Amino acid sequence: MDDKTHEIWNVRFISRIIDSMADGVFTMDANGRISSWNPSMERISGYTAKEALGKTCQLLQFSYCFGKPCPANIKRCKILEKTYSEAKECVLRHKDGHDVPVIKNASVVRDENVIGIVETVTDLTELNQAREKAKEAALRLGEVYRMDNIIGKSRAMQQVFSAISAAASSEATILVQGESGTGKELVAGAIHFNSERREGPLVTVNCSALSESLLESELFGHVKGSFTGANRDRRGRFEEASGGTIFLDEIGDLSPFIQVKLLRVLQEREIERVGDSKKRKIDIRIITATHKDLYSRVREGHFREDLYYRLKVFPIQLPTLRERREDIPFLTDHFIASMNEKTGKSVAGLSKAALRIFMDYPWPGNVRELENAIEHAFVLCDRKMIDSADLPIEIRQPDTTRYRKTLIDASYSPKKMRPKLSPEALRELLDECDWNKAEVGRRVGLSRTAIWKYMKKWGIPLQKG
Repeated sequence: MDDKTHEIWNVRFISRIIDSMADGVFTMDANGRISSWNPSMERISGYTAKEALGKTCQLLQFSYCFGKPCPANIKRCKILEKTYSEAKECVLRHKDGHDVPVIKNASVVRDENVIGIVETVTDLTELNQAREKAKEAALRLGEVYRMDNIIGKSRAMQQVFSAISAAASSEATILVQGESGTGKELVAGAIHFNSERREGPLVTVNCSALSESLLESELFGHVKGSFTGANRDRRGRFEEASGGTIFLDEIGDLSPFIQVKLLRVLQEREIERVGDSKKRKIDIRIITATHKDLYSRVREGHFREDLYYRLKVFPIQLPTLRERREDIPFLTDHFIASMNEKTGKSVAGLSKAALRIFMDYPWPGNVRELENAIEHAFVLCDRKMIDSADLPIEIRQPDTTRYRKTLIDASYSPKKMRPKLSPEALRELLDECDWNKAEVGRRVGLSRTAIWKYMKKWGIPLQKG
């Protein structure tokens, strides 16, 4: 191949590369006239190469050009002085008249004299749409976790609101305690979205849902090859929460190994990925929650005392629904309004009989159980008012003896009262509780993790079939 043929081949090869680029690329000659225009420029601007060739870049009406309007004469263009421009976000005017968000960059090609100018244009339309969706999602999440979405006018809830406000204005580690269904995640979200970290992420991890090895990888991340199946590096949830808050739910179920690692995170504010020795600094706020009595677990030797005191720098105790029955009418009104919006119905409220049942019921599942009861009633209710017949049967006809023994009697001991569990009994309980493993655990005096292990042992599916 002679030199001339080689040069022609190179020109064709470079042209093919430029034509295949996703970014728009165009060139201008020494007089500022467009001399080439790739297909991506046609897509981004709406102008064909035939329409653009021979014109100046004023055709695109860029909104930003060295801080000044684009000059009519190339000789007065700052690019000739600077020889390149920094990549800047701006907009260009599409052929049909609308503005297209882009990043533009330019550089001068010269030997002894100016040969020409190369400009690249990156279309930001899809990226900006993704940004807007992320903003909208964050706003919606912020709406969900607004403090006034935590319903309650009782004295007990007023104390909770005061604690949330105090927690939000500090960086202290928070321990939220309360029975399942009392709204621990809602409180954690309210603290985050009312704090200085509201612009950062809120990352939630359920510590009882994963085995020790999976939880370690989930929290700390791992490096490629650190275990079977680790085919790439992966950031953990601590790193993902950088600049924001991590919420560790069911903290009482942590294994001793993970407790040690979490203690180190609290002390040093740094982590090591599984299989890595590199320490990585993290900037996070830690909020934890549990339905268990952590101090009892410390006394029994199941939870580290030093970690316990690190976690409960600022404890928040959530009251059960039984302890704030005066809030039940407000909560039912809130859930009915929400369900009306979802279903298009116009249910006005509860009948006196239904409200009396609600007020007398012990609510082992707390606010979550109340919400589920309203949703159940909406399926059956075809009138203006929810009546007692629309309520779940376990609320209309509760096993009073069982609830009195397991939930109201302060002297109840799960170890003494625990019934013998069998695969058949467990399946029956799962059906009764709509496969809510935490609720099954409460009824038999076991943890949700223990129920999960029994299901694995007896080959019972983890989700309702």
